[in-house]
Amino acid sequence: MKKVKIGFAPTRRSIFSAPDAVKYANLTRERLKDLGVEFVDITDINGEGLFYDEADREKIEEKFRKEGVKGIFFPHGNFGTEYVCARLARDMGLPVLLWGPRDERPDENGVRLRDSQCGLFATGKVLRRFQVPFTYMTNCRLTDPEFQRGIEDFLAVCNVVDVFRHTRILQIAPRPFDFWSTMCNEGELLEKFNIQLSPIPMPELTEEMKKVKEEKQEVARVVEYCRSNMCIKIKPEELENVAALKVAMKNLAGKYGCNAIAIQCWNALQGEIGIMPCAANSLLNEEGIPVVCETDIHGAITALLVEAAGMDTARSFFADWTVRHPDNENGELLQHCGPWPISVAQEKPAIGYPLAFDHPGAVEAQAKLGEMTLARFDGDNGNYSLLLGNAKGVEGPYTKGTYVWVEVANLKRLEAKLVEGPYIHHCVGIHKNVVPVLYEACKYIGVAPDLYDPVEEDIKAYLRGE
Repeated sequence: MKKVKIGFAPTRRSIFSAPDAVKYANLTRERLKDLGVEFVDITDINGEGLFYDEADREKIEEKFRKEGVKGIFFPHGNFGTEYVCARLARDMGLPVLLWGPRDERPDENGVRLRDSQCGLFATGKVLRRFQVPFTYMTNCRLTDPEFQRGIEDFLAVCNVVDVFRHTRILQIAPRPFDFWSTMCNEGELLEKFNIQLSPIPMPELTEEMKKVKEEKQEVARVVEYCRSNMCIKIKPEELENVAALKVAMKNLAGKYGCNAIAIQCWNALQGEIGIMPCAANSLLNEEGIPVVCETDIHGAITALLVEAAGMDTARSFFADWTVRHPDNENGELLQHCGPWPISVAQEKPAIGYPLAFDHPGAVEAQAKLGEMTLARFDGDNGNYSLLLGNAKGVEGPYTKGTYVWVEVANLKRLEAKLVEGPYIHHCVGIHKNVVPVLYEACKYIGVAPDLYDPVEEDIKAYLRGE
């Protein structure tokens, strides 16, 4: 699982017990270590290792920035000092987690030492005044399962936000003419979200392919990987082209500092190199570099979000919503020519010929069944949202390419959302339930969550620790 570093700033207020606040801060530190959480502490800022003094705020901010934290955790060891937390949170502009340990029973004299819950109410209000979005983890004990789940979900939210804010997509050639649905507003993506595109023409790709073929070593390694992990139904020279395309795309993504790729994929590419790019896409997808078809920039963004929510523990797959299941009223075929990663398949994939195209180089395999998340980042007319929900893989008829039949709670409801927009026929799936993480991350990235099933209250209950 990917490691995400957070800033740890336990807070207290002066009129409550400072020793108890120190005690709970130390207990929280130990619990985070037990969970394997990587955090930057403030024990060197003052003797208590607590955040309550405005004079310490700039020092903490400087340390957190220097260490590159992706979020901030404010445990309230007692009531806490809400305004310093809010000032630091606003200046850092990172995801924020609020939590406090459950308070003990008042002693025999009616004395309470901490009032942590009361302080959380205050901090939540002040963060709202500062217009700082935050995540709240329910007032629970360190040993409660809600604590571990809340921490792990927050780390995933931080990962989604960080990936989204640092996205640069390699765009290989313009979209195919016929695909008006995949057009995007490059300037708006940059202005709203700092999402950058690195467009290159097709000849730059083919030149890089020639270069890596001449160098031979990396191409040979990829050919051998394919022979070991796939059934090869194409000619040796065609397999060499698949490998060269994979290596060339990876090199160009590195050259331009990109974390995802959107490729035109047809028809100009086939005239230049004689293959479909699907298998090369599959190989890069397996390595955690999402590659999507038909120059679908919004699809590439979706893939990055979904994989980040899964903390890179599972690979995603880019699919078309295609046809309804012949026997299941809530069933649908998710399919594409063959770009899905090998680890998604429930069988040994083959490299062969795709449906509707004459050129070789597409992967063929049925994906694993079971529970999954389906999502689509999209927008038009200046508004952006993230369609998301759950599905399960089910049995269905064989079809060409990479495919899986899925069942949702209400296909007619989902179908209407896809047609009425702002979505299209493309989505991204992953064999994990990352809906709550993506839903929570939306508050930080300025994108509206759009659930295709009426489960918002269930998700909120999960996030509350219920």
